[in-house]
Amino acid sequence: MPSVIRRVTKTLSALALVTASSISQAEVESQLLAQGLDHPWAIDWLSPHEALVTERSGQLWQIRLSDGERFAIDGLPPIQAEGQGGLLDVQIQTLDEVQWVYLSLVAPHPTGGLGTELWRGQLNDRRLVQKERLFQMNRGGSGGRHFGGRIALTEDYVFLTLGDRGTPDRSQDLADHAGSVIRLHLDGRIPDDNPFLNTEGALPELFSVGHRNPQGAAIHPKTGELWLHEHGPQGGDEVNRVMAGANYGWPVITYGRTYGLGLPIGEGTEKSGLEQPLLYWDPSIAPSGMAFYQGDLIPEWQGQLFIGALKARLLARLDYVDRVRQLSQEFKGEHGRIRDVREGPDGALYILTDSADGKLIRLTAR
Repeated sequence: MPSVIRRVTKTLSALALVTASSISQAEVESQLLAQGLDHPWAIDWLSPHEALVTERSGQLWQIRLSDGERFAIDGLPPIQAEGQGGLLDVQIQTLDEVQWVYLSLVAPHPTGGLGTELWRGQLNDRRLVQKERLFQMNRGGSGGRHFGGRIALTEDYVFLTLGDRGTPDRSQDLADHAGSVIRLHLDGRIPDDNPFLNTEGALPELFSVGHRNPQGAAIHPKTGELWLHEHGPQGGDEVNRVMAGANYGWPVITYGRTYGLGLPIGEGTEKSGLEQPLLYWDPSIAPSGMAFYQGDLIPEWQGQLFIGALKARLLARLDYVDRVRQLSQEFKGEHGRIRDVREGPDGALYILTDSADGKLIRLTAR
């Protein structure tokens, strides 16, 4: 059964879209840059010629893009790879001429179980030095699912997505980091305008709540807003524009259903005070990775939004000019499970495939 994309139009009153037929179709060439990666999770660039790639099993690689040769980075923080957890995202930011490497990862929690953490450090001779942990969840959780773990950076802030750790009600608890997006200054300080800072009993790092398992996040190139997508249960994968202090509803409202039986979850699909998604997929595509493409090497794709898919094994191409709408499904079944998608400094689009023989692939127009 093909994916059906439904839109909740009443929340998007100002939106209007070009149709798929009005978008010229790009002929895109796939170039294999590296393979043999163990479930790679994320990529970012040290320079136009070298990138860092994380493996969920706990390795960070420096990859030379000209020939695919890779070099292991030593000195990483403690990481525990279990289920969906391990070494997750990587983002690089230069501050005052210092290049910082931001990492999200899963590690044992002092209260028991596992939790998502945020670290940063600097590279020196292929070793991570000046390491500092910027964030640790206030509670761990059992099991190996729903860690979230995507990082998004602006000039002033770092955002980190956190999954519900398989316990949905945690997403509605303001005294729990699970199922939220947090916002910090780049050095880990808590911004004094965070939305829940003066809410009694709420954690000050919280930026938004009511999320299930967001594994894609990106900063809108024009508005500077954070956008994310998240996994829904048996349908209900969502794309959301994240607003300060907003509640995205999980598990009170969702377009997903219980696994196996297909029964409704929570109180339905909408409720006053809870945000509606910009778009959702039913059946699920299992989204992962997210990029607003602004490059010029694939002109027909410029100004569009790209989301990888694990279950559906494709790259979803969306328009977001006025209304979010899927335009096409690219490479369906061709490259396998797509874990991450990023625009490179050269203006190409890059994808990582999720397997024991994971690949780094560069996409350009023919």
